[in-house]
Amino acid sequence: MAAFEDFMKLDIRVGEITKVEDFRNARKPAYKLWVDFGEEIGIKKSSAQITECYDMDELVGKQVLGVVNFPPRQIADFMSEVLILGVYSSQGVILIKPERSVKKGDKLG
Repeated sequence: MAAFEDFMKLDIRVGEITKVEDFRNARKPAYKLWVDFGEEIGIKKSSAQITECYDMDELVGKQVLGVVNFPPRQIADFMSEVLILGVYSSQGVILIKPERSVKKGDKLG
């Protein structure tokens, strides 16, 4: 069991996807994402296996939730700096986003 204090250690923020590229060197189909988390955090990169449910052109401008305080992780030739959150569904990974548009960098709480 995880304690509530464990959850509170996660820094989960709202970001806006600003750039998307196909991640050809990934073992599984994925995109490279650049996500703007606002002035305090800035733009962070992430690898996301969301190709089954999203085309690259529909992702730019979309708000997403991401864990911004995990250590960076090398994935093939790309350094992923944040974990973008999604739900594993029968059709593929569905991104988690705020119900309404909010300010970049707003914290989940």
